[in-house]
Amino acid sequence: MSRALVPIATGFEEVEAVAIVDVLRRGGVDVVLAGVGTTEAVEGAHGIRVGVDVALQDVSGEHFDVVVLPGGEPGVTNLLQSATVQETVSRQLDAGRVLAAICAAPRILAARGALSGRRATSHPSVAGELRAGGADYDTRRVVRDGSILTSRGPGTALEFALELLAMLGHADDAARLRDAMQVAAAP
Repeated sequence: MSRALVPIATGFEEVEAVAIVDVLRRGGVDVVLAGVGTTEAVEGAHGIRVGVDVALQDVSGEHFDVVVLPGGEPGVTNLLQSATVQETVSRQLDAGRVLAAICAAPRILAARGALSGRRATSHPSVAGELRAGGADYDTRRVVRDGSILTSRGPGTALEFALELLAMLGHADDAARLRDAMQVAAAP
């Protein structure tokens, strides 16, 4: 069974985090929703509190097939400031395993040098940071380049999660869920 780690920090984008966790779990992925520095519910950018499974530091050394970074502000800034998040991202990069980021979160990958020479997308508000980090910026809704998957924002969260599910070897589940959830195919 594939394992996914989704760290969230105060100010995360609720739609993105919940859509990602929901789709991956429906597709049979073991998803760990981890609070940065807490086991308590984390408040999102729009005042919605979401319970977590564990504190990130309690699972940061474990193997995950994918680490998924939701966007939202100040959530992404809080993720950037977490040494545990930085260590987790670095381990994932060094191992060549899948990293996925949506909305403003691709700036975390850009800051680690992970997007240099790669196609990537993000929320338009942080496009400059991706370009400054060496990314070949792409305006498509979901962009895959090797083991890196990026997407633009809350409105692309379901497409992003379904593509991630397919990347993890669950293409049949992704197709089934796309139909069942009535998600339009990417243009």
